[in-house]
Amino acid sequence: MLQAQTMIELKLTLRRGESVLLTLIIPVGLLLFFTAVDVLPSGTGRSVDFLVPGILALAVMSTAFTGQAIATGFERSYGVLKRLGASPLPRSILLAGKTLAVVGVEIIQVVLVVSVGYAVGWHPHGNPLWVGLLLLAATVAFSGLGLLMAGTLRAEATLAAANGVYLLLLLIGGVVFPLSRLPGWLEWVGRALPTAAASDGLRAVLQDSSGLPAADLGVLVAWAVGSLTLAARTFKWE
Repeated sequence: MLQAQTMIELKLTLRRGESVLLTLIIPVGLLLFFTAVDVLPSGTGRSVDFLVPGILALAVMSTAFTGQAIATGFERSYGVLKRLGASPLPRSILLAGKTLAVVGVEIIQVVLVVSVGYAVGWHPHGNPLWVGLLLLAATVAFSGLGLLMAGTLRAEATLAAANGVYLLLLLIGGVVFPLSRLPGWLEWVGRALPTAAASDGLRAVLQDSSGLPAADLGVLVAWAVGSLTLAARTFKWE
């Protein structure tokens, strides 16, 4: 049952053209553009080494937060979740299927981004285990935020808010520009965001060969716990 629901969710996700654009094409396009255009300040090392970890964080955010929030919001609006809840399908299997579908899309994203990174001269370092742990924590954090938004706002409001937050986190989340380039107060705001924690944590491992970035992981875990707790308390199925 879980396998069938996961495959359905994955197929529905990949069939949505706007979802594919958001989750696959935009991150790769940003990677290719910013590696080709020399706009990063000095002191960040090679552009591709700085960019790939940030783009990996952006890819996770695209799928786990923006894509999931919009899709779940409209499923709730159309009564899909209500009908599924009344079917023999257990609610736990439904949520697990959505989560595994997100992970499935993220695997495709990671393979694609890493392949493009290697093609443009990326040379990663560090422990792959820490990379996987950071990506998992980021997935849970962004999924919680997506479900929180989809379960409390109307579908149209979710669409607008999810895209707006996506753009905001892209600009001040340390994805393509160092947080140190932001104004003082905005830099501190950026460092508290899950996008910055994921970007900086992955960058510390893949670019600087550091150990597990405990501070960044802690920020992601805090966002994951907080968002999932609020989502569980406020989510409306219809």
